[in-house]
Amino acid sequence: MSRIGKKAVTVPAGVTATIEGKQMTVKGPKGSLNLALRDEIKYTVEDGGISVQPANDSKQARAFWGMQRTMVQNLVTGVTDGFTKKLLITGVGYRASAQGRKLKLQLGYSHDVDIDVPEGIEVKTPDQTTVEISGADKQKVGQLAAEIRRWRKPEPYKGKGIKYDGEFIFRKEGKKK
Repeated sequence: MSRIGKKAVTVPAGVTATIEGKQMTVKGPKGSLNLALRDEIKYTVEDGGISVQPANDSKQARAFWGMQRTMVQNLVTGVTDGFTKKLLITGVGYRASAQGRKLKLQLGYSHDVDIDVPEGIEVKTPDQTTVEISGADKQKVGQLAAEIRRWRKPEPYKGKGIKYDGEFIFRKEGKKK
């Protein structure tokens, strides 16, 4: 039994959820998001909430139950509050700047790294060593943050690289003389 799946997803005022065929659409102040519905799960939109229940007693239905409820919750949270990831850049000469729909990174390579920002995602650089990624779709925000971090992962000796805000980098001691 899924403990998470048992709870209904509350839909706040100003947010509408509709089910049409195999698609759930949630509309709110930050935009509109869609979710492809699984056959193993039964979704019902009630007044003030969305209920997610397994359609049968199969092992597969129970396995999808909690995750599908979490995905519905992420849709509702995304259209009301949105999601944000913050990246910190550490290193001499490492910096970032947002220019329209592009993010320009200088990470010690012989060339600058230009990253295209997808639709629905907003990238801000409050200073040269901080990148804030925000948007309604949790998957897109996390994917863009991971792609940016992949260019220069933090190394354990000096801690140089791109890390998530709040991430702990296990530091190693250098060579002994």
